[in-house]
Amino acid sequence: MRRNGFDLQRWVSIFLLLAAAALFFIELVSYSRERTRLPDLLTVAGIPVGGITPAEAMERLLQAYSTPVELSYDDESMLLMPASVGFRLDTDVMIAAAERERTDTPFWEGFWDFLWNRPGDPASVPLQAEYSSSQLEAYLQDVAARYDQPPIPPEPIPGTTRFTSGEPGRVLDIARAENVIGAALQSPRDRKANLPVVNSDAPKASLNNLEILLKQNIEVTEFDGLVDLYLRDIRTGGTIHFAVLDGVELSTNPDIAFSAASIIKISIMTTFFRYEDQPLDPEAERWVTEMITESGNDPSDWLMQRIDEIRGPLVVSETMQELGLENTFIAGYYYPRAPLLQTYRTPANSRTDIDTGPDRYTQTTPSEMGTLLGDIYACANGGGGALIAAFPDEFTPEECRTMLELLSENVLGSLLKGGVPDGTRVAHKHGWRSSPLDMVGDAGIVFSPGGDYILSVFVWDDQEMVWEPTSRLIADLSRAAYNYFNPPTN
Repeated sequence: MRRNGFDLQRWVSIFLLLAAAALFFIELVSYSRERTRLPDLLTVAGIPVGGITPAEAMERLLQAYSTPVELSYDDESMLLMPASVGFRLDTDVMIAAAERERTDTPFWEGFWDFLWNRPGDPASVPLQAEYSSSQLEAYLQDVAARYDQPPIPPEPIPGTTRFTSGEPGRVLDIARAENVIGAALQSPRDRKANLPVVNSDAPKASLNNLEILLKQNIEVTEFDGLVDLYLRDIRTGGTIHFAVLDGVELSTNPDIAFSAASIIKISIMTTFFRYEDQPLDPEAERWVTEMITESGNDPSDWLMQRIDEIRGPLVVSETMQELGLENTFIAGYYYPRAPLLQTYRTPANSRTDIDTGPDRYTQTTPSEMGTLLGDIYACANGGGGALIAAFPDEFTPEECRTMLELLSENVLGSLLKGGVPDGTRVAHKHGWRSSPLDMVGDAGIVFSPGGDYILSVFVWDDQEMVWEPTSRLIADLSRAAYNYFNPPTN
């Protein structure tokens, strides 16, 4: 009985040992097979790849990232194939990293975790990919060309002094679109992108368009004399400067010499403030005001005599020359039979192709009067300019603002003022030569909602001009300039 019991126990033990060995072998084989696959909690480039082979993982990556990106431009939809912008996955690097996650755990340690059904820690391999920024930009440029509605700038209306209102537009923001598409290309699931489209206001018309309109207005009037016009956009510094004689354009380098008439009083006022500090005494203040607002000649003489009793006009001319205005001068006082103190030969009055018969006593050019006004404006606004550069201790912003205020009190309702809406501030000085009326000019700064600008217009004819059409021509040119800076809006 004991022997039989012993045999049964032995056989049972052997059986259990063999069963354990078989079970161990089966589990070992199962683990060995599983170890050829990627870890359960592994993601590569945001895609779960646990339990599949590296080859299957690569196929899954390629399938996910080759899916087209759906783009929306407002109501328009389009598909972007990743390959069209050079998108490329670096699968070798990512699969190699995934393989390291598979093999980094020692075999028997991993087998032990397998026996106890422990899945291990989550792991991820980041996306490794690239695309061509230049190809993407070219693609977006093509999208923009097909779907953008570019804004339309104001255009001159032929035969008028007006501009069209222009049209706003909607355009693709290419820089932001590149970022949006780049994110979609690198996402395994969110393969949609709304392209950023921005509203764009109608741009400002070009100065070239304004110049075309100004010349059209001169042509329409059939004025056969000389028109010399200088305009400067104070904000941008852009300029227009042309001279037209009976439909033929003349060079403005150097500019054309004109009798300065009362416009030279801007130079007298500037020079007076160079030598006199504020506050002015009551007498000087009255003289300056009468000189600018009433165009008084006696006050002009008194102010120049205050500067220098003998050489007053020459000091004014010397100040202009120090500012670089070599064609602007006054060579004598205004009182009857005042002597000519000096003869000035300038680049402007030395031209042989055009001669307006400028006064020997006082001359200037449209561009130099415009430049002087620009220097006063810059000084008044603390921006420097030639006045401060040439005479750093002799002008202050307060003095320059006073000069602009005085010029703004010149209330003549025609010429430059005749072309702007009522209430528009125009700091200007006009002048003409009569008996016969062969020269009319006006130079000023227009302060408008759409921007401040300088406009200086001189006209001349070798035949006597009629005031009404001549002044209307200058007003029309002024109105065209104002409409350029202040176009109508929809």
